[in-house]
Amino acid sequence: MINHVTPLSRTDLSTRKPLFSRLGAFVLTIGMVFAFFMSQLVGIYIAGKLVLPDTKNVSMGDIFFFGSNDGTVVSLSILIGCMLLLATSVLIIRLRGGELRSYLALKPFSLAVGIGMLGLLVIFMIISQALTYMLDMTPLVFVDPLYHSVSSVWLLVFAMVVVAPLYEEVIFRGILWSAIAEQFTAVSYPAHRGTIAASIVTSLIFAIIHVQYGIYEISTIVILALIFCYARIKSGSLLLPIVLHMINNGAAMWQYLAQAA
Repeated sequence: MINHVTPLSRTDLSTRKPLFSRLGAFVLTIGMVFAFFMSQLVGIYIAGKLVLPDTKNVSMGDIFFFGSNDGTVVSLSILIGCMLLLATSVLIIRLRGGELRSYLALKPFSLAVGIGMLGLLVIFMIISQALTYMLDMTPLVFVDPLYHSVSSVWLLVFAMVVVAPLYEEVIFRGILWSAIAEQFTAVSYPAHRGTIAASIVTSLIFAIIHVQYGIYEISTIVILALIFCYARIKSGSLLLPIVLHMINNGAAMWQYLAQAA
């Protein structure tokens, strides 16, 4: 994973023909957000049918209601959703004739950039934690029913710390980020306009889809998402945002488990 990589630039984006037109990028964005929520529903339904007792005698609505509050069902649904969304992303890029590793920036990143971005993430987490404490907020309260009902805490940890960051980054800092950024590669646009536009749009959408949080939490997620975008720009790689996302979720889960124990 460690190598010397130059930051993403206009040249990197303009060396390939855009896979999507502006209308195509807009449709892709709407479609992937829709697919994101649908994958969660499909995952909960499938996992609910497998895990919840006596599902033959309950309605689909009951499966969604009880399944969304069951830690085992939610954990399995995250795994199912991950497979569906990764497959969808790969299929779309392949159908458009794109090169998967290049379009998703699946390349090594330099150790120096990685350490620098990790330092920035740690500073963010410290400030965010201080504000959370001063405002007496409980951002992870939604985890309580999941924690108390999951068959194995490690299954919940694996789903939230490893699996969720993987497919969220592939969608938001991967395919959507590239589709938006490549719309601004013409020489008539100022340098970096594409990366800025892609970062702002994907960060806002990424924050809004976290419907389990309140306004304060969503605002911090916007900043966190912008850090992940900056990590992709600075490193030229999607792997660094994935690692940082896992570290952030891991730290949050560790803190929750320490308080719940």
